[in-house]
This record gives sequence, C-alpha cells and structure tokens, in this order.
Amino acid sequence: MGLDMYAQVTKHQPELAVDFDPPESTQLHYWRKHPNLHGWMEALYREKGGVDESFSCVNLQLTEDDLDRLEADINAKRLPPTSGFFFGESDGSEIEDDLKFVAKAREAIAAGLTVFYSSWW
Repeated sequence: MGLDMYAQVTKHQPELAVDFDPPESTQLHYWRKHPNLHGWMEALYREKGGVDESFSCVNLQLTEDDLDRLEADINAKRLPPTSGFFFGESDGSEIEDDLKFVAKAREAIAAGLTVFYSSWW
C-alpha cells in the first residue's frame, strides 16, 4: 500500500482539464511515495476546478504552462510539504527524476499528445 503516482499520455483531447476518462492511455512516468509532488499536483487540480475530496484515481491534464511552473518550483525547492496515510516522505533526492519527467512531458506535448497526472493510494 502507498502512494503510486503516474503521468500518462493519450491522443484524446479532454473537454475539461480535470476528472476526465480518456479512452486509452500509455504510461509516461511513474513515482512511488513522492508526497510533495502529489501535493503540488493536488493544488493544481483544485485550481483547475477539481473537487474530488481524496484526490485519488482522478485525472489532471498538464499543459506547457503547468510544466513551466512545476519546473520552476522543483528547481526552487518549492514543492509543498505534503503528508498522508501511506504517503511516505519526499527527501529532495527526487529532483533529477522530476526534471526528467518535465522534459518527457514537454516532448509528448510537442508531439501532439495530452499529458495527465493520476494517482492511487
């Protein structure tokens, strides 16, 4: 048990940036128990109108602008301290992997794909 986090890509263009179900998707990136990134994603989800109380098993589209903000916050070490049942702890060692994700996500968007985040805990 624990926090499993996924970045997925799809050819589908959702009507809304949150709480959509693409007909098919492929995994782009995976994190295990990185709660500070999850907290950042949850704040973005709420900003975009998401209302799921648990922020689990819901989808959040990521745009170029979102990735720019995420990259800046990663580099400035501004991911919000986040905790939760079975979430584990972020310890700062995730920075390189997070930046690799940002680069892969940008490439996917440039190729015309939709990038989205989801988690399960």
